[in-house]
Order: sequence, then structure tokens, then C-alpha cells
Amino acid sequence: MKRKELSRRGFVRAGIGAAIGAATGPLTLGTLGCRPAEAKPVVSIARVRNDNVGYAVEEAIDLLGGIATATQGRERIMLKPNLVAESPDFTTKPEVIETLARVMQRAGKEVLIGEGSAAASGFNVQNGEAYRTTNREILDGMQQFVFDRLGYSELARSIGVPLINLHSGDMVDVQVPDAFVYDNIMLHRSLADIDLLCSVPMMKTHVLATVTLGMKNLIGLYPGTVYCSVRACVHDHAATAGSPGVAFEIVDMVRANKVGLTVIDGTMAMEGDGPTGGSLVKMDLIVAGTDPLATDMVAAQLMGFETAEVPTFTTAHRVGMTPTSIDEIEIRGARLTEVRRALQKPNIVSWTDINQVWGVKEMV
Repeated sequence: MKRKELSRRGFVRAGIGAAIGAATGPLTLGTLGCRPAEAKPVVSIARVRNDNVGYAVEEAIDLLGGIATATQGRERIMLKPNLVAESPDFTTKPEVIETLARVMQRAGKEVLIGEGSAAASGFNVQNGEAYRTTNREILDGMQQFVFDRLGYSELARSIGVPLINLHSGDMVDVQVPDAFVYDNIMLHRSLADIDLLCSVPMMKTHVLATVTLGMKNLIGLYPGTVYCSVRACVHDHAATAGSPGVAFEIVDMVRANKVGLTVIDGTMAMEGDGPTGGSLVKMDLIVAGTDPLATDMVAAQLMGFETAEVPTFTTAHRVGMTPTSIDEIEIRGARLTEVRRALQKPNIVSWTDINQVWGVKEMV
């Protein structure tokens, strides 16, 4: 993958500016996904037929053994879509979230929807330029605008699910042993109060991360009032620590949360210079699994990427996360070889390159 020269406006057009994407005592680390050493993680691939997205989502969950199996022992669940900014072209479809919420509600689960978007026009994007800010008033207005614009406010009302702005409010301090960037991460209290976090990203390429899937989606958990949005403050610290791409800050956040289910919206995928500046491709797939790394590895394969190409995966392997190869995963549903499509790869840039060109300025 080649590097790309970026101008100020070229950077915004590539989409990075929109996408890069009261404390108590520390909590203990809460990541889920443990399994017997001999058991392979299961990942399902369901085709979307006749544009029936909801049916494909339910099929993907059924292939995992059903929602009772996928959420066993977990009663309070947060769905975390990827709502990086206000456009439906590069965000998780509400239909995917609605189907998951209804399936979980039928199983007697308590469901929440939470997000901390990166940016939105008229808030921390002004005249085509993205700015970093910790201003609560700006971030709260931005988040409500994104929820409203993408139909999530109405969705939450219609199914009776709380909609959580993860940028502000009551925060807790979560310890991350052997962290790459932050030994303690501040998180919205709702993330400590749930039993399970379900990451629901859109399938996309990414000029910083190579791909953005279930694990990368968790960058949206860094509260902007603490770490600033467009998360430039997080990426500054991670780059100083030597993060490849944005892998350090992703893996730390995965280990700080109770990630127990990933459902990837591959109905429309993005190729090229994602996460917002690429081209859309109709993949018509839903990918699901209870192991975050395994699910992302399968999805990346479907996009034409090998595991070693993705810094998030190789970094996860450094800290002992498994699986380490596709052969260690049980894939159910559609055959990977039959639905794999080699997407156009992104022009990779680094956060250091971005700051050397112009940086992400503080909003005044």
C-alpha cells in the first residue's frame, strides 16, 4: 500500500478530519470473550438477499447459536454503532441496530445504544476543516445532531431504548494493565454498568488503520470532553508511544471494555480512502461473532486483506489475543471464498505525517 501526499483540503476530502476517528475509583479490566483453549471462536457470514437486511442480521445471530448463546449470562447490553459523522453513506444502518435491539428485547435483555461521534459540520468541522475540541456544549450539540440526522433519535424512541451520548456525563476510571497508551482510561459510566458491549460497525477501509471494523469502532468510546474529538489528543499520545497506524489506542480500548459480540454491517462497504472518503461497494453481507478479533479477521479477509496487513491485528497478537490465523476460526454460513471481494486498498498515512503537514488545530 502506498503513501499519499496530503494537503490541508486533501486531508479533509480523504475523510480523516471527520473520522479519526465526575471520576470514581478505578475499575478492574472487564473484557469478555474468554473460551476454553481447545474451542475455536465461531464467526458467521450471512448473505443479504433481496435487500432484507433484518433477516440477514437474524440469520447471522442464529448461526452463532442464537441470541441466548451469544449473550449468555449477560442481561444489560449496549449496542455501539459507527456514527463517525452525519452521513448515512459511511455509518451503520439503523436497520441493523433496530433488528439487534428487537432480537435482544425478545430475549428479555435490557438494551442501550451509545456513541461518541468524531465530527459534524457546523460543530467541530467549520468551512471544511476539522478541529479538536473538549468543549461539552459543542460535543453535546454535535452528538444530538448526528443522532437526529441519521434517524437514531427516532429509532430509539420507537423501540424504547435509551440513547447515550458517550462524550459527556458521569465518568469512571478503568485500569488497563500493560497498556500501550493510557494505564487508566476514562469512560462513560454506562459502559461500566453494562454486562456486554456489542460493536456494530460498517465495513470500511481506513487510511490510518487499514480497515475499520468492530475493534476500530471502539475509538468512539473515548469521551471527547476528556480526550477531545476528533480524538486528536488520543492519537497524539499513541503516536508518541509508537502506535502503528492507530492500533495502540484501539487495542487498549478493546481491553478496557466488556466486548462480547460484534455484528458487522457489510450491506454496503467502503473501499479506497475510507473511512469517509472512499467509494461504496454493495457487499450484501452481515458478519457476526462473539470474539472481537476473530470476527474482524474474517471480515478483513472478506475485504481482501490478510491478517498481517492490519496493524490492529498484529498489535492484538502482541498482547496475547487470539486467534492468530484464519485457520483457528470456525466459519459458519456463507463460504468465505465464495463471498470474498478484494476491495481497493487505502492510501496509508500516519498520524505523524498528518501533524507534520498541518496538524488538527484546537477549536477556539
